[in-house]
Amino acid sequence: MGQAKTLGDLRSSGYKSQGVKDEMRANLIRKLQKGDEIFPGIVGYEDTVIPQISNAILSRHNFILLGLRGQAKSKILRSLVSLLNNEVPFIAGCEINDDPLNPICRACHELIAKLGDETPIDYLPRDQRFVEKLATPDVTIADIIGDLDPIKAARAGHALSSELTIHYGLLPRANRGIFAINELPDLAGKIQVGLFNIMQEGDVQIKGYPVRLPLDVVLVFTANPEDYTARGKIITPLKDRIGSEIRTHYPSTLEHGIAITSQEAWDERGGAPQLMVPHFIRELIEAIAFEAREEKKIDKRSGVSQRMPITCLENVISNAERRALIRGEKTAVPRPSDIYAGLTSLTGKFELEYEGELRGAENIARDVIRQANARVFKKYFDDVPMTPLIQWFELGGTLKYELDASTSDLWEQFKNIQGLLETTRTLGIKPKDGPSLLVSGAEFILEGLYALKKISRNEELGFYVERRTAEPIVEPGEGFGRRHRTLN
Repeated sequence: MGQAKTLGDLRSSGYKSQGVKDEMRANLIRKLQKGDEIFPGIVGYEDTVIPQISNAILSRHNFILLGLRGQAKSKILRSLVSLLNNEVPFIAGCEINDDPLNPICRACHELIAKLGDETPIDYLPRDQRFVEKLATPDVTIADIIGDLDPIKAARAGHALSSELTIHYGLLPRANRGIFAINELPDLAGKIQVGLFNIMQEGDVQIKGYPVRLPLDVVLVFTANPEDYTARGKIITPLKDRIGSEIRTHYPSTLEHGIAITSQEAWDERGGAPQLMVPHFIRELIEAIAFEAREEKKIDKRSGVSQRMPITCLENVISNAERRALIRGEKTAVPRPSDIYAGLTSLTGKFELEYEGELRGAENIARDVIRQANARVFKKYFDDVPMTPLIQWFELGGTLKYELDASTSDLWEQFKNIQGLLETTRTLGIKPKDGPSLLVSGAEFILEGLYALKKISRNEELGFYVERRTAEPIVEPGEGFGRRHRTLN
């Protein structure tokens, strides 16, 4: 097929036309039979979203992905290209990639009538068969469907009502491919009407002239569930013509979230200093997103994007990298305190409820970090006795250091706290791993104790145990103030 240069050659090669939905269905069947991964790089949807998308493709449906921001909707749509053939033939020069054996535009019909089997053939690679458009209120019917071009009419001497004067929009140019619209409800109602006419009847009116456009195209959409309702901004006839409605979701486990973040984040910097990111740091950053999605002061309707842990991890790594460069250290190991340097990557990733607005985005972010610390700390140390560590602070011990303190400075302070460095073994850290990793693990333990309110921390005193003032204890039958003891 790749050798055919004319329509006659193509017919002689035995080529048969195939609709794009049938083409995707056939390629999906082959992948399923071979056990191949359908959408490489899509993590956490193996048992939920991907089987539903597969069913929609096998059913030859147009479909929509409903989900909050940062749930890989656009990435999934772009991955659909992998289900197309490597290339398909089309009539050379055709604006809408007409099938040589089944043309639909007037210009191609006239060209074939004139040249016959000598009609030139070209080939369209699959990466050019995907057209994507972000829906915005200013998108016009001309952008999506097309418009009459008076200049083209004047130059060729055609009447304005002639199909030959049409300047095609994005949807016709996606013929024999995939047309994706992100945030579908943001399209104006009249454009949504044009879409369902194309989907169902295969025709459209351009400037009052009816035009037959039986396009061979797969239509896929994304939307926020809040907008995609009968009371929202989607018109019911279009909603009725979308074959499958598929719900996406955030990662259901920390492991899935970590895998996604590791895949998408820039965490392999190269060069000096050498970077090493402990697994408990990755867990802690991912737990921040999980806690933020459960936080009552954060608006659940807008969601907390998976981009939050991705950008947070990048900022945390950068802060560790910066500290190592300043201190002249050969190894950069992120610490839990580096997350506070990455607050800029958190506060812009969520919308606050009224109560959250009163408290402020930065304070909410700090609360979420503390909750995440408690969550991950319990995973490792729920059954590990921490009494010796807590007693060290109860006996008056305090610990204060700068956020950008060197590894050697922290090592000197941490080794004076009984049992602190030894407890890092629970994290899988061994003495041979070096002081940078030990210091990061020790700080994680301190942050966990603070998150569980076993010890206190503030900017002036650092880590310490708050000593409570004397309070009266009233014995039965005695008056106030008769007898008291100090609560420690």
